[in-house]
Amino acid sequence: MHTVWKGSISFGLVNIPVKLHAATEDKDIKLRQLHKKCNNPIKYQKTCPHCDEEVKPEDIIMAYEYAPEKYVVIEGEELDRIKKDQEAKAVDIINFVKLEEIDPIYFDRSYYLSPGDGGGKAYALLRKSLTDSGKIGLAKIMIRSKEKMAVIRPYSNTLIVETLHFPDEVRSLQEVPNVPHEVQLSEKELKTATLLIDQLTEEFEPEKYTDDYRTALMNLIEDKMKDEAGVEVKGRDNVVDLMKALEESIKRTKGAKPPVKQTQRRKKA
Repeated sequence: MHTVWKGSISFGLVNIPVKLHAATEDKDIKLRQLHKKCNNPIKYQKTCPHCDEEVKPEDIIMAYEYAPEKYVVIEGEELDRIKKDQEAKAVDIINFVKLEEIDPIYFDRSYYLSPGDGGGKAYALLRKSLTDSGKIGLAKIMIRSKEKMAVIRPYSNTLIVETLHFPDEVRSLQEVPNVPHEVQLSEKELKTATLLIDQLTEEFEPEKYTDDYRTALMNLIEDKMKDEAGVEVKGRDNVVDLMKALEESIKRTKGAKPPVKQTQRRKKA
């Protein structure tokens, strides 16, 4: 399992060397965009509208737009320095809270936490302490150049890190349009709705749920492959033939004697 982050987590005087691994993966089916005329994949180029030319990676700088068309340029060395300063810090558990106190709107991504070299006992201690107390640890962590709030909690026989959004990253309720207020509902309507909820209530079993859209799309792709309904890229036959010709020429010339120069032939004559 790929390591996303490596460092240490501390609570009190206990320091635990740990590694972070992504707990989820994107199962979306990636579709390519092709040119309808020749079926070649579309390429995207970074261009400057002022210079009307393609921009190479080494010609790109980073900046923050603090006003319309006004920027503060941030040098790469400055970004690297801030990143190193933050990543060098051990992840300190700030305090402990109950999981139910955190609204799901704050949750972002999940990561498995494994102990580093020599950290097995301290890892087990934290896992057992959290399980017995019914609490989770609240901390800050630096992942991929971005500081995140995070909770550390037991998950089966493992510890898991759940990154959280900061409060200012959660949009205000006032921005939600057309929310009804003080709507009169009859007692019969409420009882009927409650009865329906009760009838559809059961224990959560994640294995029962599947991505129906992804399954249908994959079935469609497989059917098209069986029916040989695929398309081929146009305009590349000459390139392939040329490569074959070059490779064949190289094979034929291997071990062959170098050609005799014309001057050498004249001398022998």
